Amino acid sequence: MADGTRAQTPAGEVGLPVRHTARIILADGHDRILLFHFVDPESLTPGGAWWGTPGGGVDEGESLPQAAARELFEETGLRVPAERFDRIIAVNSGVARFAGLERWFENHYYFLRAEGFELNPSGWEEVERGLIAGHRWWAAGELAATDAIIHPPGLARLLPDLLAGRLPAEPVAVG
Repeated sequence: MADGTRAQTPAGEVGLPVRHTARIILADGHDRILLFHFVDPESLTPGGAWWGTPGGGVDEGESLPQAAARELFEETGLRVPAERFDRIIAVNSGVARFAGLERWFENHYYFLRAEGFELNPSGWEEVERGLIAGHRWWAAGELAATDAIIHPPGLARLLPDLLAGRLPAEPVAVG
């Protein structure tokens, strides 16, 4: 939609319901990014475990920036105005099964720096409490060297430019 508002689309490229998401690549003052460790044995991810960014689904009538701000607050306790999410820096899409539901995901990624806050999971919804096994701040080198499954794929290649303040003018396709 022209105003950035996303709604659930009836069917994706493979006939599945579409889930639009707003996700945040969140960096701290030490050039590390926050990733959650998800464990979902019903997922399509090999081994059922992966590390992923904060963020989630766009509610009906909500813009991508509004969803990013809401999701960041719910998942980390960090309150940031929606206006801070003014540039999508990466996108990807594909089929995924999350919490037992198979959908076509359209993921939109924002980059944000935040210094000096303590993660507060008190806003987690039931699905997050059931599927997030932990969290960790990752340095770029650790991310590049890991064998763990990271979402979005390609984050390790994108991260050095983001941390250096070189944000892409247009969203980069990752994964």
